[in-house]
Amino acid sequence: MNAASVKPDSLASLRWGQRLRMAGVCLALGGVLAGCASTGGIASHAQRIRPADIGLNASERAALGIGADWWRALGDDQLDALIERTLAANPSLRIAQARIEHAAGLLAGNRAAEEVQVNANADATRQRFSATSIYPPPLGGSIRTLVSAQVGIGYEFDFFGRNRAAIAAALGEEQATIADAAAARSALVTQVARSYVQLGRLQAQRQLVSQELAVRERTLALLAERFRHGIDGTLELRQSEGAPAGIRQQIAALDEQIALVRHTLAALSAQPPSALDGVTAPLTGWRDMPLPTALSVDLLARRADVAAALWRVRAATSNVDVAQSQFYPNINLTAFAGLASIGFNRFIQAGSEQFGVGPALRLPLFDGGRLRANLKVRVADLDSAIETYNRTVLDAVHDAADQIAAAGAIEQQARQQQASLRAASAALGVARDRHDAGLSNALGVLAAQSNLLTQERQAADLRARAIDAQILLAHALGGGYIDEPLATGGAPSHPRADYD
Repeated sequence: MNAASVKPDSLASLRWGQRLRMAGVCLALGGVLAGCASTGGIASHAQRIRPADIGLNASERAALGIGADWWRALGDDQLDALIERTLAANPSLRIAQARIEHAAGLLAGNRAAEEVQVNANADATRQRFSATSIYPPPLGGSIRTLVSAQVGIGYEFDFFGRNRAAIAAALGEEQATIADAAAARSALVTQVARSYVQLGRLQAQRQLVSQELAVRERTLALLAERFRHGIDGTLELRQSEGAPAGIRQQIAALDEQIALVRHTLAALSAQPPSALDGVTAPLTGWRDMPLPTALSVDLLARRADVAAALWRVRAATSNVDVAQSQFYPNINLTAFAGLASIGFNRFIQAGSEQFGVGPALRLPLFDGGRLRANLKVRVADLDSAIETYNRTVLDAVHDAADQIAAAGAIEQQARQQQASLRAASAALGVARDRHDAGLSNALGVLAAQSNLLTQERQAADLRARAIDAQILLAHALGGGYIDEPLATGGAPSHPRADYD
């Protein structure tokens, strides 16, 4: 950057009134000359999406009822313990925490720029002075020790808000990183819960398929007996012979899937692959969570991904402010005091003291367009952050709406399937009564049992789908997240204010 620099060497000898007048002149001169580098024609054009545009009611606050430990409402102690272990041991959450600490360090660094900077230095140098240079005898041609020690103080006057904007940008990034960690936590909990339910579904299916295998084997044995007595022909026997083998194949496939899901749960909870080999996940006894009837603007305040996107909009806005402030003067006040002498024997003698104080002005005049180019980059970043926020909001709203619709549809399917299950159970009772009365053979009972098992398999699938839909809905509604920004620097207390 080409800059005009004013730093009087003799300011230490001026009176304080003269120094203050000179600082005022420098500031006024900076304000006049700042027009040499203009921000004209560079502005953001993106607009944040409004809640009403995507069907969110901004006047009502829906009680979403999702707590930070929402999974406990499902009523499975084994799942609770597994999630607690995962949250304590999973490396991805530790990575997220490290990113938070990194962002906090950057914020602390930006805040330090607003403080008075104090430094001290001391040195001693053994040196031969040239006899043919500017030093006269006896110094010239001699070897002496140069000793100095001083304390320096510096302070930057943030007249144009550059430091404040940099702090706001760093705060936005820190809060976005905190929200990212919350989103990662919610996603991890959701993955564990869904995998656990998938394990329960597979185990329920395997149990029912094993019962189906027993029915088919009894059917095959009965048909073989009837064939030996000439009651049935070869066709009926041959049609039934392949059924047990096909069901055994299904059992083997289910065993494979069960093992893989257990390995997934072990990996998520940072355990060896075989640690959960004996774990079973029953689908009975689970409690349903209430479903919201509509989505309100509260959804945006409870989604960690939306909060992170909003904080990044704020950070990008502050970065634009930083870029704009660079068009204006930078004024610093520096002072130093210390001792300097030739030789240790004179270091603390009278006359060895040195001191100075004065302002320094740094002003951009003609920078070849670098400041404008930097501002254009920051404005483009802001537009990108706003559109990313808009996309995140749209995805969040559609995700929540989809999960509400899916949960309601599965609930209706389950009611219809229960009617089919009751009918199959009643049919089995009739078949047994007829068999006991001698009105039909055992094949009718076995066929009714097979049909009931088919309905029970469908019921188990729907039950697992219903629980899975509850988990996905809890995640879509924010997973119990509440944005709690740090109380610093006038930061908004909650991003909800931006949704109203």
